[in-house]
Amino acid sequence: MTSVATRPLIALTMGDAAGIGPEVIIKSLQSPDVSDLLHPVIVGHPLVMQRAADLVKAPIRIVPITDLAAARQLSGNEVPCWQTCADDVAVVPAGGNDPRTGDAAYRCLVAATQAALRGEIDAITTAPLSKAALHAGGHHYPGHTEILAEVCGVQDFGMMLFLPSGSVVRGPSGLGVVHTTLHTSIRSVPELLTTDAIAEKIHLMDHFMRQVECASPRVAVCALNPHAGEDGLFGDEEARIIRPAVERCCREGIRATGPLPADTLMRRAVLGEFDGVVAMYHDQGHIALKLIAFDRAVNVTLGLPIVRTSPSHGTAFDIAWQNRASPEGMLEALRVAALLARNRSVAPAKVHA
Repeated sequence: MTSVATRPLIALTMGDAAGIGPEVIIKSLQSPDVSDLLHPVIVGHPLVMQRAADLVKAPIRIVPITDLAAARQLSGNEVPCWQTCADDVAVVPAGGNDPRTGDAAYRCLVAATQAALRGEIDAITTAPLSKAALHAGGHHYPGHTEILAEVCGVQDFGMMLFLPSGSVVRGPSGLGVVHTTLHTSIRSVPELLTTDAIAEKIHLMDHFMRQVECASPRVAVCALNPHAGEDGLFGDEEARIIRPAVERCCREGIRATGPLPADTLMRRAVLGEFDGVVAMYHDQGHIALKLIAFDRAVNVTLGLPIVRTSPSHGTAFDIAWQNRASPEGMLEALRVAALLARNRSVAPAKVHA
């Protein structure tokens, strides 16, 4: 058990109030694992969160706070909630897109991120938001990742899915998959790929795996084309763009391999041959990991000066506010956030000349 003094303070952003975010937050906070690992503070609307606690019949009392320092002072069944959004979100009906929930989700995320940058909290775990509601609320971003990058002022960042070690992933440190391109069309992917971008993602993956206590990460890099281009028959991106990035990172001291055909690479990684995978585009990594462990996959934003995790599922409007949502993804996201918060000081691999 982690001592009370060393437990990190982790902010759980409410996400879209019309979705399953409030429900899975409350359910996850009832787990003994959570109280052993961290101090929680919800960033959202107290009325919404109390309603979620009542829905799942959780013996939790939501306590509004205005000062994050007060979050560590509550105990037992009291859960602090820092309201950073408008009151109108509390009257939005469940199960659909609404500009009020989109605006609230945005404001909660920005407030939590700024608090993390100020050092007032140790990590952020975000409940899912709706991109349609986000846009309807006047915030035109593709999703959480791009908002976080803008608020943090970073340009080199990546979205990663991480599966902790267990019955599905056989590697001792789990398996991470980072994406070189993210929320963009398949048609645009080849023109967006650069050697520098791929090398940056290899470095981000290597550093992340060290933070989850993998001493010498083995990083595999996906090819873009089937059969890794089949010696140029199906495309030349492997030889022209991807392989130079792998070779550069190897010279810099990283155990990188590739480009390898993605269809067989993902299976090899799940079986424990690699600790991290660099995918070229969103579905190349997402489909494989969500297929084998949808409820356990954790979304981690790499390259930020703060820690951010989230479950890999969405708002699930079809089952929202029906006490049907599983908290397993949120629990895994909180566990990974606590681990990363403890290991923030882990240094990247040394670069060899």
